[in-house]
Amino acid sequence: MKMNILMIEDNESVSEMMQMFFLNEGWEATFKYDGKEGLDTFLANPHFWDLITLDLNLPSMDGMIVAREIRKVSKTVPIIMLTARDSESDQVIGLEMGADDYVTKPFSPLTLIARIKALHRRMELVEKEGKVQEASDQEFDIETQFLKVNTKTREAYLNGKLIEGLTPKEFDLLYTLAKKPRQVFSREQLLELVWDYQYFGDERTVDAHIKKLRQKIEKVGPQVIQTVWGVGYKFDDSGVA
Repeated sequence: MKMNILMIEDNESVSEMMQMFFLNEGWEATFKYDGKEGLDTFLANPHFWDLITLDLNLPSMDGMIVAREIRKVSKTVPIIMLTARDSESDQVIGLEMGADDYVTKPFSPLTLIARIKALHRRMELVEKEGKVQEASDQEFDIETQFLKVNTKTREAYLNGKLIEGLTPKEFDLLYTLAKKPRQVFSREQLLELVWDYQYFGDERTVDAHIKKLRQKIEKVGPQVIQTVWGVGYKFDDSGVA
């Protein structure tokens, strides 16, 4: 598995440590120690990068802003945010800005490698499904009474209106839930199905993504992602008028 990774990290010792692990995996990595410099490197060739690791605290440009600017250009490039902050609000904001995952410092290099592999596997699966699909834009992989989902175009429509701005993880969450209407999924199940790995008990990332997904759904119609208290979440559009 060959990868081109852009690591935007102002701590040179962390970068040097990760370089050894990247080389061991056979991955090519470019290191930038400044937020604006890292963003400019990405913008110079957006399609070159397979994954970005992004520190939250960076000189010249905060990691939150860098993530937001990257997402304006690419909705799909995987972003893992590295942060020394351990508050839920910072992690949620990072996810809302477009990060697919976060790792809290100090972290084990093997943990970061596992997260990278999981994200990359997920993206490869999405691309493979897109190539296999020969359907036209008018054909859908999921079609309930009110929701239509096309995995080839990665678009979802509620009541005929496009749910705009879905990030890769938000789309995957909606697709996973909508494939089995009214089935309740625990947070642990969603972590395994959508993120393809265990979060070792940290389920807040699911809640953060569900929150943003709901906000985007509510812009076009009624809420179809329901909370089952004490259990998890389900898709149910039976109450849509």
